[in-house]
Amino acid sequence: MASNIMGSSIAGSHSRNELHFCHDSNEENGGDYNERQWHSSDRAFSSSGSVAGKDFEGGKEFNANTEWTEREEKWELNRENRGDAKVDKVGEDEYLLSEARQPLWRIVPIPSSLINPYRIVIVLRLIILIFFIHFRILTPVNDALALWLLSVICEIWFSLFWVLEQFPKWFPIIHETYLDRLSIRFEREGEPNLLAPVDVFVSTADPLKEPPITTANAVLSVLSVDYPVEKINCYVSDDSASLLLFDTLSETSEFARQWVPFCKKYNIEPRAPEFYFSQKVDPLKDMVQPTFVKERRSMKREYEEFKVKLNALVAKAQKKPQEGWIMQDGTPWPGNNTNDHPGMIQIYLGSAGALDVESEQLPRLVYVSREKRPGYQDHTKAGAMNALVRVSAVLTNAPFVMNIDCDHYINNSKAIREAMCFFMDSQLRKELGFVQFPQRFDGIVGNDRYATHDVVFYDINMKGLNGIQGPVYVGTGCVFNRQALYGYDLQVCNEGPRMTRGDSENSMSEKKSARGFFSGLHTSKKKKMEKGSRSKFDHQEIEEELEEYDDLEKSSLISDKSFVKQFGQSPLFIASTLMEDGGLLEGVNTQLLIKEAIHVINCGYEQKTKWGKEIGWIYGSVTEDILTGFKMHCRGWKSIYCMPKRAAFKGYAPRNLADRLHQLLKRALGSTEILLSGNCPLWYGYSGNLKWLERLAYTNTIISPFTSIPLVAYCAIPAVCLLTGKFIIPIVSNVASILLMALLISIILTSILELRWSGVGIQDWWRYEQIWVIGGVSSHLFAVFLGLIKLVAGLDSNQAIMANAADNNELGQFKWTTILIPPTTLVILNIVGIVAGISDAINNGYASWGPFFGKLFLAIWVIMHLHPFLKGLMEKGKQNRTPTIIVLWSILLASVFSLIWIRIDPFLPKQIGPILKQCGVQC
Repeated sequence: MASNIMGSSIAGSHSRNELHFCHDSNEENGGDYNERQWHSSDRAFSSSGSVAGKDFEGGKEFNANTEWTEREEKWELNRENRGDAKVDKVGEDEYLLSEARQPLWRIVPIPSSLINPYRIVIVLRLIILIFFIHFRILTPVNDALALWLLSVICEIWFSLFWVLEQFPKWFPIIHETYLDRLSIRFEREGEPNLLAPVDVFVSTADPLKEPPITTANAVLSVLSVDYPVEKINCYVSDDSASLLLFDTLSETSEFARQWVPFCKKYNIEPRAPEFYFSQKVDPLKDMVQPTFVKERRSMKREYEEFKVKLNALVAKAQKKPQEGWIMQDGTPWPGNNTNDHPGMIQIYLGSAGALDVESEQLPRLVYVSREKRPGYQDHTKAGAMNALVRVSAVLTNAPFVMNIDCDHYINNSKAIREAMCFFMDSQLRKELGFVQFPQRFDGIVGNDRYATHDVVFYDINMKGLNGIQGPVYVGTGCVFNRQALYGYDLQVCNEGPRMTRGDSENSMSEKKSARGFFSGLHTSKKKKMEKGSRSKFDHQEIEEELEEYDDLEKSSLISDKSFVKQFGQSPLFIASTLMEDGGLLEGVNTQLLIKEAIHVINCGYEQKTKWGKEIGWIYGSVTEDILTGFKMHCRGWKSIYCMPKRAAFKGYAPRNLADRLHQLLKRALGSTEILLSGNCPLWYGYSGNLKWLERLAYTNTIISPFTSIPLVAYCAIPAVCLLTGKFIIPIVSNVASILLMALLISIILTSILELRWSGVGIQDWWRYEQIWVIGGVSSHLFAVFLGLIKLVAGLDSNQAIMANAADNNELGQFKWTTILIPPTTLVILNIVGIVAGISDAINNGYASWGPFFGKLFLAIWVIMHLHPFLKGLMEKGKQNRTPTIIVLWSILLASVFSLIWIRIDPFLPKQIGPILKQCGVQC
């Protein structure tokens, strides 16, 4: 924990207020902030890298460090037996050299015996579907024309939606990594470690809604990751400027001094203490050190004390003093007004004096709270992430960036190494934008009633995209190439990336000129250092260097408007964007770095720039992850789906039906916003490098919420048929029977073969189908309604519904309980229809039972899909009690709807011609 606090007032055109920066007492007089510079790509990315798309053949595969250790022991034994250690050493070196030249990863295609039958059935199903739609259109039901037309429209929509969802799964593949080869190539004994530095972003919004203990566990899992400590930098974004999170990180940094060496000494998994100590496994399994039991018991006590301290901080934060929060040194907390406060940065760990209990260095831990002022848009999470991109570029500038949400943690300590197997491949890195890991969850209720795991999406859809241009970005558990975040288009040639589309033709030459300027600045600085001159430079020195150029040359350098429009007015930040392999300028003054870091997070920095439009996380949707990944793919960047055997990341699962619907609502609203914006995949990016199947996948994602409209209609049709005695299909002929049977069989075969090649269980698949219907008739329908209101009336309803579910963990306290009414109404309506249909069939005799079974099948289909929702509504307990108003409204709507159809019955044929009636003797 930092020992003293320094405040300084910074003047400038933008609002730069007091900076609160904490540093260690050993770091006085503005000590050198630079770390050991990461070596250039010529050395790190050697020519022995893998070749994309080729399977690895030959060479024994290493599954763990244990096997590698066993081989070393055998070599030693062989040398002793032969007495020729020198010769054997040469053979060993040759073997290591040969192993280091092997690929770091390989593609594992799905076996043809599994995937080819699947593709054949998909094509057959498409053909059958075309014939079925043709039959439905040409055989209208004359006595229920409106009902028939509605059902045909719904079926056509479902068919198109199926095509969009199915064909991006045509080329599913899996990637496999070789971590031992990564170590052999870049971590040779006696040589500098050549693994690339990584900046890790942890984003938070409100510590009262996102418990501090979860954020602490996420941070601890990052600090203890299996990676060189000098190459890991953890940045925590506090978007609420909360003293609670500030103090939480202070306590976390103290606990990390004990936790990190404990994790690395005994190689424990996972390295988030809350989940490690709650595991229902034998902690002594595979442990051989006799001191482990004692140290584990001691560490568990320390963690319990750590949790007590955090609980005390939370209890204290529940009630804010009238005069505002006061820091430990007695100064007022700058973030007392959440929406009006200066930017704040504090470094807890990573300096020379911040060592663990073993006197070893710890990764850098940085607290960041960007400036907020009234009248400036903050763009919620996307804006916070972009602020972290700029701060990290100024302070550390690692070439790769990883982000996780505060409610996730690193479950596999080698997760970053998994990503580096792809990024540090000399050929693949030129075109790789990001590596996405699947999301896995803890705390699933029962048998995953609400399909929280999303295994169909993560284990089927994402594998399919992995064989095209790569998976979509899902918002967390992702490692980025920093150059891809800067909005550069992909250019495979050696000239490197170019500026985004829409720039002038001279952008490339401008970039080269700027690189030349900073290269000259490096050279000049080295000469001054060799002569004993001062070893640091600041803005004034940069201006002095610029004076050596004439006005024409200056216009193409860092002060040129094209760079300012791209990245904003920060020479140091722009310099960092031109360093493709990361690293900082040599000899930069610590105070200059901190001042520049504060400058790049002020509230007006992004104005008149391309931040959020083409650079960084993209604005315009609550699901900024979809837009960000989509823009990267449009520029030609590829992504890779990495699925290690041990899940790389895990998070907290939605706790109940309310939380799950809230999650679905947020995703659906974001997709709706994208569809109604200028970034829609239907019309954006055709001049880029987005592949057609990848575009189909993005299109499927953004139109998915609109499937809710035909889905609600189709779920109501069975009840209408049972109440009116009509049906959507005419008298079944032989042709119709064959088509129906063929379609049903193709649907079953497609599902079975898909489950075979993906490894997904039948129960997980069925839960996914159920939640697709439940979410479609509730959250998705509501999201479409809100999206259309926003488009037509310009009203932004995001803040009204995007409140964290932690505020509304009781279903009865939801502000938007109206989304529960449609599915409840459909359940009641179909139950009423079944009762009415059975009664009508009994009264009309055996002749009516045939058509009745078809209607009954559809009604039962609806109820079976809505069963988890119905069960969730019927749960007992205070937190799961169903609001009475929902039940009353649903029964009222179902009753009114039923009475209208029975009384009016618009599907009865109308009498044409004169009205005939009995006239008796008057005729």
